[in-house]
Amino acid sequence: MARLVCTVCQYVYDESHGETSTGTPPGTAFEDLPEDWTCPVCGAEKDMFVPEEDWAEGNPG
Repeated sequence: MARLVCTVCQYVYDESHGETSTGTPPGTAFEDLPEDWTCPVCGAEKDMFVPEEDWAEGNPG
């Protein structure tokens, strides 16, 4: 399962955990989130997220 980082606030969406504040159950793939899903911390849209390994390498996007 992947982990994706919000490039605005660095919130991490972990597919294996889901997101309780948005009612997203564990195991929900990022690409399966609704198109209007936004970061629960800062409200950034899905296109502002990058895979954690890209972020860790200093290449956010």
